[in-house]
Amino acid sequence: MSYKMIVLDLDDTLLQDDHTIAPRTKQALMEAQKLGVKVVLASGRPTSAMYDIADELELKEYGSFILSFNGAKITNCQTGEELFSSTLSPETAHRLYELSRREDVWIHTYVGDLIVTEAGNQYTNIEAEITGLDIFEVDSFIESVNEPVVKVLMVDAPEKLAEVEKTLQQELEEELSVMRSKPFFLEFTEKGVTKGTSLESLIGQLGITREEVIAIGDSYNDLAMIEFAGLGVAMGNAPQDIKDKANYVTDTNMNDGVAKVVEKFVLKTPQLV
Repeated sequence: MSYKMIVLDLDDTLLQDDHTIAPRTKQALMEAQKLGVKVVLASGRPTSAMYDIADELELKEYGSFILSFNGAKITNCQTGEELFSSTLSPETAHRLYELSRREDVWIHTYVGDLIVTEAGNQYTNIEAEITGLDIFEVDSFIESVNEPVVKVLMVDAPEKLAEVEKTLQQELEEELSVMRSKPFFLEFTEKGVTKGTSLESLIGQLGITREEVIAIGDSYNDLAMIEFAGLGVAMGNAPQDIKDKANYVTDTNMNDGVAKVVEKFVLKTPQLV
């Protein structure tokens, strides 16, 4: 099979634990792009928090794309044009705030390039560290969110958030997409918006078939694109139920897992240890 696109989650997939790209992985991806393969970044991160990585991989020069906010935005790296954008109304964000109070978990969203929350907490701090965005603590979440937002996150300890996820997936299944991107991040986007649906839209515009796509990820918000792609790959550090639904399981993000997929299926080079 000749693959034309590699779609990559960032945290715990493309990136090592220190948020850098391993040299072997970068080399493999640059070689793939020289062969004409599109390398697409797909993350729950805001778009602005993905540009540095896109620049490092020279996606602008190779005419590639960013799927940000779990697929709620598609951006052309070469032109800066948004090919797709999905938002939640202020009223929906306010309702999610009320649900967060009911479930006794923290909540935040994005206004411009700021993370907006009523109360600082360790999990929102992690989001700020990952994205490089500043936290803006407000007196009233509802009063501060008066324009559409791309997504909303509820955050808390993993065991608590797992129960909240079950409750709200059932309660909101007809209205919103609800999924965890990390054990302590529960994300809400417009109904039907996932990395998988966003990827389907993108390849439709490019004339690429799903069979020609490799999608690699490690978490539950990656599952839709893993299941959609012709070759859906789970990282070695992914939960077992993600691995069970993938076509192929690679090594971990700390042991060149992405590079090993690219070398095996795209570059077709002898496998190194």
